[in-house]
Amino acid sequence: MEQTELLALEKTPARVTIPLALAMLLASLGTSIANIALPTLAKAFSAPFVQVQAVVVAYLAALTISVVIAGRLGDRLGLKPMLATGLAVFAGASMLCAIAPTLWLLIGARALQGIGAAFLMTLAIALMRQTASEGRIGRAMGLLGTVSAMGTALGPSLGGLLIPMTGWRGIFWVQVPLAILALFLAISMLPPSPNKGKAASIGLRSEMNLRLAPNLLANLLVASVMMTTLVVGPFYLGMGLGLTETQVGFVMAVGPVISIFSGVPAGQLVDTFGYSHMLAIGLILLAAGAFLLALLPNMIGVTGYVLSIIILTPGYQLFQAANNTAALANVLSDRRGTVSGLLSLSRNIGLITGASAMGATFAFGVGTDELSHATALGITSGMRLTFLVAGGLILVAMGVMFRHFHSAHTKHPQ
Repeated sequence: MEQTELLALEKTPARVTIPLALAMLLASLGTSIANIALPTLAKAFSAPFVQVQAVVVAYLAALTISVVIAGRLGDRLGLKPMLATGLAVFAGASMLCAIAPTLWLLIGARALQGIGAAFLMTLAIALMRQTASEGRIGRAMGLLGTVSAMGTALGPSLGGLLIPMTGWRGIFWVQVPLAILALFLAISMLPPSPNKGKAASIGLRSEMNLRLAPNLLANLLVASVMMTTLVVGPFYLGMGLGLTETQVGFVMAVGPVISIFSGVPAGQLVDTFGYSHMLAIGLILLAAGAFLLALLPNMIGVTGYVLSIIILTPGYQLFQAANNTAALANVLSDRRGTVSGLLSLSRNIGLITGASAMGATFAFGVGTDELSHATALGITSGMRLTFLVAGGLILVAMGVMFRHFHSAHTKHPQ
């Protein structure tokens, strides 16, 4: 029966791809669209920046805490019904955000929205793996990477367009019909979950084994480095190179644009040449890009920054497609939700690490926590130190994965 379902799915891939891609788009859009509204929210609620920043932090924290729970519930109660539940929660929470009368109610609604997003992000990956044929898993993961990058890139642009016309509430209202549409498509297009009603008989610790742990650690380290570019990049471009805000925004858009166009090709390479080879190449490109960011911009300015990003970003998409494929390669169908949740958890912890620990590294390199008073020379020094450390983190990830694949080859020689 399961073989018949898979054959039917291969004939109608769009019926599966469209709702899952829209779910992933919503989760990433929710992550980035609120950032641009923070100054407006500070004025609207007459609140200090630290309090307003909780609008972003609450979403990320709730998402991070909930991803593994979402995966476990998907395995236990069925991936499709739990994705539909997540979409319903996301739609309702978006509406609560839009009508919130106080800042603290908005923060609470954003936390609820983050819980919904955890179901969207985690179960979209699990369902895509479940429905993709063996020869197209890499492409499926690459497509989700492309959609995720698209949502992250679209958030600030869409928010900047809506806020002048609708006020800050518009950035949440726009997510309501999108979530309802995704819910309708998921219910009508996705196939029934084959394991619906079954209780997964595995514990979380059984997934945290030697086979999966290297993928999770590498995922965390790589996500930390990618977040570092988003945190440190604007300071360096604006204060180190003297670019205007418009110019900084243009240069910072290079990475997301490359991500959008490189995700699916990266997945095709994984399907063609295998995840182990492509994972290695992805990490090599990431290491090269990170070390070039430490050196090249200081030599030839913004051109060096852009060239480094052009090398770094495809490496990230190649790594993501290969690592997700590798982690889910031999996972039983009733465990894919849990493993997808662990992948999302490790990525989110990496994003938080990049924003905090790597941000602190940058401040240490600059020589002051008061970055608004830093000199261009100090910013340059901080940039160099931060991305030398980032390059070192990628080397650690390379060592972890090399040891992992070497050990697997030794135990199971071809």
